[in-house]
Amino acid sequence: MGKNIVGEKISTLCADKKISIEELADRSGLTVAQIDLIENSDKIPSLSPLIKIARGLGVRLGTFLDDSSELGPVVHRQEEAQQPATFSSQLSNANSHLDFFSLAASKTGRHMEPFLVHIKPSTTHEPILSTHEGEEFMFVIQGSVRVNYGKETYVLHTGDSIYYDSIVDHLVSAIGDEAAQIVAVVYTPI
Repeated sequence: MGKNIVGEKISTLCADKKISIEELADRSGLTVAQIDLIENSDKIPSLSPLIKIARGLGVRLGTFLDDSSELGPVVHRQEEAQQPATFSSQLSNANSHLDFFSLAASKTGRHMEPFLVHIKPSTTHEPILSTHEGEEFMFVIQGSVRVNYGKETYVLHTGDSIYYDSIVDHLVSAIGDEAAQIVAVVYTPI
């Protein structure tokens, strides 16, 4: 999944809703340059600007991550192959250590975004915290993670979980040189 999907969906939605890039920037709180970069980049932006764009367009976050029309329940099988979405951090690659695998991409009209997230050890020393409207729940399946949340730091191990308001600056990273896996559910109001 890359620019061709996310950028094209943003462009199409703007055209369908007759919203200029300047109006979207005003509605989302992003700059025209940021939106232009997101539309024309080969990387998926971090969740924070993507959520702001979704709100500015009046659509679900999942609109950028799926092509679905399934109204009933959706079953995700472990053996189903899928490409991860690797988010970049706005204008930087600093937090591109998170690979997101959607667990409900074919469910239409959803209000939560469940993901299996593979967290690779970060190769950068410039962590960038994220903030956006909504809530997040994470459950550690394997390994250990550090959650920077505001001025606090929480260390979670296999079997631990955390639920927090996403409006507070936050960052999830693997501890040390070991990768980790979590199930994350992101809720963002429309």
